[in-house]
Amino acid sequence: MSEHERPPVDEQAAETPTDESQEPSRLRKWSRRAFIGAGTLAGGGLVLGVGGVLFSPNRLRVMPDGSEGNGQLGTWIRITPDNRINVLIPHCEMGQGALTGVAMLCAEEMEADWQLVDIEQAPPEDIYANGYLVRAGLDEFGVKIPRWLERPLDYVSYKAMDMASIQTTGGSMSTRGTGQFGMRVAGAAAKLMLLDAGAEHFAVPVEELTARASRVTHEASGQSATFGELASLASTMKVPNGPPLKPRSAYRLVGTSQNRADIPGKVVGEAQYGIDVVVPDMVYATITAAPIPGGRLASLDPAPAMGMPGVLDVVQLEDAVAVVADGYWNASQALAALNPQFTDGGVGGVDTGAIRGMHATAIDDEGVGEAPESARIVTAEYCVPYLSHATMEPMVATARIANGRLEVWAGTQDPLSSRRVAARAADLDEEDVTLHNQQLGGGFGRRLPGTYDYIEQAVEIAKATSPRAVKLVWSREEDMCHGYFRPFVMSRQAGALDAEGRAVFWSHVYTGGFSDSMAARPVYGVDDLDVRSAGMPEHLRTGAWRSVASSQHGFFVESFVDEMAHAAGRDPVDFRRSMLDEEPRHAAVLERVAELSGWGTALPEGRARGVALVESFGSIVAQVAEVSVENGAIRVHHVYCAVDCGIAVNPQQALAQVQGGIIFGTSSALFHEITVQGGAPVQRNFPEYDMVRLNNAPLVSVAFVDSGASIGGLGEPGVPPVAPAIANAVYALTGQRLRDLPLRLA
Repeated sequence: MSEHERPPVDEQAAETPTDESQEPSRLRKWSRRAFIGAGTLAGGGLVLGVGGVLFSPNRLRVMPDGSEGNGQLGTWIRITPDNRINVLIPHCEMGQGALTGVAMLCAEEMEADWQLVDIEQAPPEDIYANGYLVRAGLDEFGVKIPRWLERPLDYVSYKAMDMASIQTTGGSMSTRGTGQFGMRVAGAAAKLMLLDAGAEHFAVPVEELTARASRVTHEASGQSATFGELASLASTMKVPNGPPLKPRSAYRLVGTSQNRADIPGKVVGEAQYGIDVVVPDMVYATITAAPIPGGRLASLDPAPAMGMPGVLDVVQLEDAVAVVADGYWNASQALAALNPQFTDGGVGGVDTGAIRGMHATAIDDEGVGEAPESARIVTAEYCVPYLSHATMEPMVATARIANGRLEVWAGTQDPLSSRRVAARAADLDEEDVTLHNQQLGGGFGRRLPGTYDYIEQAVEIAKATSPRAVKLVWSREEDMCHGYFRPFVMSRQAGALDAEGRAVFWSHVYTGGFSDSMAARPVYGVDDLDVRSAGMPEHLRTGAWRSVASSQHGFFVESFVDEMAHAAGRDPVDFRRSMLDEEPRHAAVLERVAELSGWGTALPEGRARGVALVESFGSIVAQVAEVSVENGAIRVHHVYCAVDCGIAVNPQQALAQVQGGIIFGTSSALFHEITVQGGAPVQRNFPEYDMVRLNNAPLVSVAFVDSGASIGGLGEPGVPPVAPAIANAVYALTGQRLRDLPLRLA
């Protein structure tokens, strides 16, 4: 296995992009009306959809000029006569930059000039359901689909996602799903159609033509034509069912750093988030919900708010009260003047200690596997708290009900399912609902399906303000106390070492929420492995949190393997390496991070290193944290990271994602927890939920290892190894084994 052909990417070696603030924005908003009305197509062109007709195994098809509702679309390409290529992508932009990488995969297969490519975000309509999530999931678990089954599976998967209204961005699925299995095929098909058009146009055999930089060329005669010039003729060609894809050795664009399409708009303030939305005759609202999950509004006197400046209404919901005013400040001041009374939902006496006790009891009832009697036994118990998503943009949505129709403006990770939720809240058909998805000021799972309470609330309030639009903005306190938290989880593990210090038995019993068994299983080769879950009802509302179960189990498993290494008297890297004989990709990543960090070399006095290795979302990540203790607090000086994500499609973007994940993970490892008192979350704002700041942020070095494997995720996998790497370094430095998050010295 070899490292990526290009130099490892780190904070010093990353390719320097051009000044993005000087570039025009290439990320555009799209509407179906704009496409149908503006027609590529009065002057000719090609619109290639990844859609299909009923029972068709080939989802690729040409879309007729200006025709509405013909066939189903997922992702597609539009080539205009002026030689611009528009790539439309059914995912949202929430800071991850994935739309750029997905478009690069399309342009690579198409042999398009990247400077002529524009990227468009698909609207929330059934025809843009994410049909490639199934392929990405199967690929992650090593399931290879026969080539003859690929197109039928893609179509069936698409129809399933269509029926479920899934158009999601999450789980690191955009590039390794839509990009790898959808956009590459669409780009390759478009290229073949353009070559066929060139053959007819030049009256030469297609084998004599080449496509490069958005032109088709016949080298023997010197003739050439742009894609735009051939697009109309190409639209009459047969759409290939299974076009051949380029080998990686032939890539020219993929694997090079390209500026993200969304950055210029953010630099100049053109990017619009949900909180930026302003529509004519709009009013504002803010809200407070029952502090304890399951609570209901019991009583309220609206008079104190109604007499305040700018207040228009007090809206009482089943479990919340909202104030509507002519501005957010007036609404929030009036809300603070109210004294709503809520029921406690039957859990008013619950606190964090009681929750921990219930989890411990659940594990006791499940029991731990029995280790061999002759072996040396190592045991440990770990615990992680509830966590808030704490997105920089709090929950916000604007809604307007008028003339039997509903419009919603919001940033969500799944606009299609958001539209369905909004329709149900308004008691309207989905066809009567238009959702304008905005860029997201952070998601991390908080804006995924099942977490659209803020949209439901906005629609309910809009019923009272109709026909005027109302913009609902949550306060930071509301946002932090009423999230869908990362679950509270406990882990109890037991391991056995033989006389040679090898792990021969490993038992792992855990509780809670999204803690699936795959994330809980160690990647290491242990003959006797027992992994089980103990069912545990959640007290607070819970949901997916960046890297989902891997964020918890990365800490559990990699802390425990470190404990076994020290119990065996072995170096933590060598101990891990000895159990990876059947996992060469993992071994290579571990070796790379050891080399990158200088593992085994001397450090300044008062510092130590810790290591962790986690596979998640199709990528393998190893990290080494270098720490010290300053004034009784843990200080992380440097995090070294090696990543095997198959290939870094856009190294600049990949580097940013991994760096961001490490900072995100460091903040949660050192500071973050949501505790419970009297049934309600205690932490209400950032002073109680601190972040890594510039003065204590670690240096980050990242190297990418290209194993030739399928494309893996990047938005999530940088997070899970951070906490165990830090905890293991603290043990090496102080001898204290920290088994609870956040990490605090005794």
